[in-house]
Amino acid sequence: MTPIEQSAATRVAIVTGGSGGIGSAVAHALAANGMSVVVHYSGRADRAEKVVASIQEAGGAAVAVSGDVADETAMTALFDAAEERFGGIDVVVNTAGIMLLAPLAEMALDAFDQMHRVNVRGTFVVSQLAARRLRPGGALVNFSTSVTRLQQPTYAAYAASKGAVEAMTLILARELRGQDITVNAVAPGPTATPLFLEGKSPELVERIAAVSPLERLGTPEDIASAVAFLAGPGGRWVNGQVLFANGGVA
Repeated sequence: MTPIEQSAATRVAIVTGGSGGIGSAVAHALAANGMSVVVHYSGRADRAEKVVASIQEAGGAAVAVSGDVADETAMTALFDAAEERFGGIDVVVNTAGIMLLAPLAEMALDAFDQMHRVNVRGTFVVSQLAARRLRPGGALVNFSTSVTRLQQPTYAAYAASKGAVEAMTLILARELRGQDITVNAVAPGPTATPLFLEGKSPELVERIAAVSPLERLGTPEDIASAVAFLAGPGGRWVNGQVLFANGGVA
């Protein structure tokens, strides 16, 4: 029996940033598909534990583990914890990231470095461990953004960090030839998370929603469905791609 033919209940997923709006939706979606889930967080333990409790109440298996995604020692411990608790790793979803906005001419270099550390180095560290430790039949899903296509003012530094994520994702997919591991990225458009909605007037949110031909914002569940597809049996023939989950905004 090949790994993909095994019961979905035997599959194990790590979700970095699993306590956030999109990350928690991804954790729930993968758990609903029968996977055991390691919910990673870096700050709010209470949010991560709430996600774990919700999954467990629905009959799933989950555990919360903290760590800095850009720290290779902390992330090695995260992968160790997943293997020790559940026996192996089949799916890694890298939702952890930060977004700091300013015109390029005004962006503080400290802010640029902070975003680069989390979004680029963090993705690199987690991807490197995934490449070494995912079981055959596994999937790595990184996170980009539809802003890489939209050329919106104030997003230069953020889009640059996500452009780097796309580059490493597409190259890693080719480097893992022969290992039966898929590597893809999901690029969300405007998504109704608390972080996105914070500080925006209802009128501004309405204008942003109207940009999509579907005339609404995405939901965390919309993005989680795309991730679940790439992480599941239906996505096994999708490899080395960036999936724009944005309702048609770009």
